[in-house]
Amino acid sequence: MELRLYDTLTKEKRPFVPLDAKNVRMYVCGPTVYDFAHIGNARPVIVFDVLFRLLRHTYGEAHVKYVRNITDVDDKINDRAARDFPGLPLNEAIRKVTEQTGRQFHADVDALGALRPSVEPRATEHIGEMREIIERLIAGGFAYAAEDHVLFSPQAMNAANAGLPRYGALSNRSLDEMIAGARVDVAPYKKGNTDFVLWKPSKPGEPSWPSPAGIKAEGRPGWHIECSAMAWKHLGEHFDIHGGGIDLVFPHHENEVAQTCCAFHQQRMANYWMHNGFLQVESEKMSKSLGNFITIHELLQDWPGEVLRLNMLKTHYRSPIDWTMKSLEESAKTLDDWYRVAADVVPGEPAASVVEPLLDDLNTPLAIAALHGLRGEAAALSGSLRLLGFLSESAAQWESRKQQASGVDAGEVERLIAERTAARARKDFRESDRIRDLLAGMGVAIKDSKDGTTWEIAR
Repeated sequence: MELRLYDTLTKEKRPFVPLDAKNVRMYVCGPTVYDFAHIGNARPVIVFDVLFRLLRHTYGEAHVKYVRNITDVDDKINDRAARDFPGLPLNEAIRKVTEQTGRQFHADVDALGALRPSVEPRATEHIGEMREIIERLIAGGFAYAAEDHVLFSPQAMNAANAGLPRYGALSNRSLDEMIAGARVDVAPYKKGNTDFVLWKPSKPGEPSWPSPAGIKAEGRPGWHIECSAMAWKHLGEHFDIHGGGIDLVFPHHENEVAQTCCAFHQQRMANYWMHNGFLQVESEKMSKSLGNFITIHELLQDWPGEVLRLNMLKTHYRSPIDWTMKSLEESAKTLDDWYRVAADVVPGEPAASVVEPLLDDLNTPLAIAALHGLRGEAAALSGSLRLLGFLSESAAQWESRKQQASGVDAGEVERLIAERTAARARKDFRESDRIRDLLAGMGVAIKDSKDGTTWEIAR
C-alpha cells in the first residue's frame, strides 16, 4: 500500500511521491522560545513525529531529513526577557530566556516520546540567508525598502504571472478577503494594505543586525522570512513536506510560500502542505481567562508522556480534538495493558493492520483500533507500538513510575497483601475484605488468580 497524504493546497489526498526517495525532506514550524509550551503546541510535535517515524520506516532512517526550527528572535521573547531580568542588558536577558525555555521545550517533548529532528536550526543563526532572500525579492520587484523597513508586495507577486503560485492559494483567499478579514498593520510607508514586513528597524537595546537593501540602521527580521530562510538552508528551494498547525496557514505559511517561490522562481515551496487541527479542553477553547490553559510541563507532573501521546493520537490529526480528563484516564488504562503484554517482548515487524492505516494520511485512530486486536500477538504488538513511539521502558519501570507518581509505598502494599493472603487461608473473609478496601483506599487495585495475588495502581 502506498503512502497517501492530504495536501492543504490542492485540498485532496494524493499519493506521496518524494522528489528524491533517497533524500525525503520535511520542514515543520517549531516553537517560539519564550514560555512553557502548552498542550496545543504538543499536537504538531506528536503528529509530525509519527510521520517522521513512518517515513523512516518506509524509506530508511538514513534517507529522511526532518527540520524543525526554533524561533529565538521575537517581540514576545523581548517582553519576557525585560520582565524576568530587569537588571540585565536586554540582549543578555534574551539569551537567558531562550536558553531556559529551549531546555524546557526539549525536556517536555522528549517525555512525549518524540524523536529529535534531524536538524533544529535557530533563527538567529540564519540572518545571512534571510538577508539574501530579501535582496533577491527586491531585485525581482517583489519587495521594497521604505523608512528602514523592507516589505513584500503580494500585489506585485500576483501581477508578475511568471509561473508563480497565486498569493492566497494556500489559504484559499483573495486579496480583498485578506484585507477585509485580517488585522492589517496600517503604516504610511506601505504601498498596499496586504504588504507584510520582511525586515524592520530594531529599537534601542533590542537584538539587531546589519540591514539589507542599503538600509543604514540596524534591524531584525520579520517572523515569516525566518522559516523561508531556514527551510532553504537545510532543505533547498523546493522540498517534499511542510507541516504545522492549522492556525499557521494564514498568514505565516501563505507568506512563506510567497517569499520562497518569488525569491527562487519556483511554482511550489513544498509539494505537500500538512496541517493539524485545533485543540480544545473539556469542550472549550483553551485560554488563560477560562483557567483551562494547560502546559505540557504541568500535565507531565500527573501523567507519563506516553499517556499524553496516546491521548493525542486517538483523534485524526486533521480533526479538532477535545482534551478531557476522562480520555486521559482511558489512555492510561490502555497503556497499562499494552505494557503488561508487550513491553518486555522482543519486538517483531509492525503489523500490516497498523501500518496500512498510517499510510492512509496518518489514520492513527484506525491504527490504534488495530493495536487492540494484537493482544494475542505480543511480538507484533510490541513492534507496532514502537513504530508509533510507545514502550520506551520496561514493564517494571512503567509500573514503578506509576507507583512513585501515586505516592504508594510498594513495601507496605506487599505487607498488606501478605496479611490478606493469610486471612484468606484461615477463611477470615471479614479481615480479607477489610484489607482489600484499605488497599483500594490507597489507590491500589488487586487481582486474585490461581498463581497468587497481583496489584497495580488504580487509575
